[in-house]
Amino acid sequence: MTCVAVVGGGLAGLAAAMELKDAGRHVELFERSRLLGGRATSFELDGIVVDNGQHVFLKCCTEFIRFVQRAGMADALYLQDRFDVVAYSKKGVRSRLRAANLPPPFHLLASFAGYRHLTVSGKVQIARALLALMLRPQSAHEDMSFAAWLRMQRQGAQTIRNFWEPFMVPALNAPLERMNAAEAAFVISTAFLSSNDAARFGFSRVPLAQIMEKAATQLDRVHRSSAVLALENDGGRIVLRTSEDELRFDAVVLAVPPRALGRLVGEPAHLGIPPLDVYEPFAIMDVHLWHDAGPLDFEFAALLDSPVQWVFQKAPGYLCCSISAADELVTKPSAEMVARAWEEVRGALPELAKARLSRGAATRNPEGTYLAMPGAARPGPRTTLPNLAIGGAWTATGWPDTMESAVRSGIAAARALIENTVKPAELIEA
Repeated sequence: MTCVAVVGGGLAGLAAAMELKDAGRHVELFERSRLLGGRATSFELDGIVVDNGQHVFLKCCTEFIRFVQRAGMADALYLQDRFDVVAYSKKGVRSRLRAANLPPPFHLLASFAGYRHLTVSGKVQIARALLALMLRPQSAHEDMSFAAWLRMQRQGAQTIRNFWEPFMVPALNAPLERMNAAEAAFVISTAFLSSNDAARFGFSRVPLAQIMEKAATQLDRVHRSSAVLALENDGGRIVLRTSEDELRFDAVVLAVPPRALGRLVGEPAHLGIPPLDVYEPFAIMDVHLWHDAGPLDFEFAALLDSPVQWVFQKAPGYLCCSISAADELVTKPSAEMVARAWEEVRGALPELAKARLSRGAATRNPEGTYLAMPGAARPGPRTTLPNLAIGGAWTATGWPDTMESAVRSGIAAARALIENTVKPAELIEA
């Protein structure tokens, strides 16, 4: 039996490992942390288990949903029956976008017409931009920022502040000026212009680590707190060196961040991998707030013109405030961020006007996502070694750095190894 090592216990690594296991390989997973899930894991905070970032997915994230189903955790996912989003202004004005049972883009026409946070001129501007994406998708290309593309489409400041920023900054975890226009266009086209239910929001009802742990039970062995320090090609097999051992495998998947991959492989060009110094990390921050106002009348809501882009009601009296592209805030003291987030949500949500904050906490991920420089090549799963593949949400999957991209990259890496390392006897049996 072919023995495969997967280095990295995040979503990409676990997806690769499950795909390899389904193909009949002996699979061992190596994770430097004691926790599985990578950027989509969970940990205990003041006695409550929280995710390291409020992760959401959309109905169009088909491979992530399938990954959870394959792990036997389908019931852990919540998915809206239709796209339905509540948005609050800084002054507490509430409005809603809700999809109708019509083909795109007409499914949002009625609620969009009544959306109170945009002027008539702003709605015309957005319609013009969406029409441009439908008729001239090539106008949003990789060498251009999304902000530059919006200026080309004559989008006004209020339109950007009350529509494009609340939806696109969290989606790609980057400021509009740093966002790749082609990736932004892909998200918009896939979520809002492909079908009338593709943009349905979903999230996990349980800590994400529970899903990752269940997925890992399908593997032959999981090496926790076991960082791979080096690897070497040794006569057709690959040697992995950890701080405690030296192990040989028939094939390896490296599902790690760009800088970690660079440390393991040395000069990436020797393996046919494009330069890895073109990736910039962007931070994600969550502020957890416990209050005495009881349940609010939404599951999640967007806050306009606020550093807190989205608020999720995790339980009655418990809010998780999600801050994307948080590089300027991630180093702030927790007490300062708790006070600031509480001020933002109290100002926007009328139900909290007289509420008291009982406690708060902040969680940070300085490398929440990785964004390639405009025009930079992202690597695919294959290398010049037939028994070495790479994965990661930051690689070339056709998707931006998301949970969906992570799963797709892991599957692609596994399939590359399966195709490259299949033996004649296996072909005969098949």
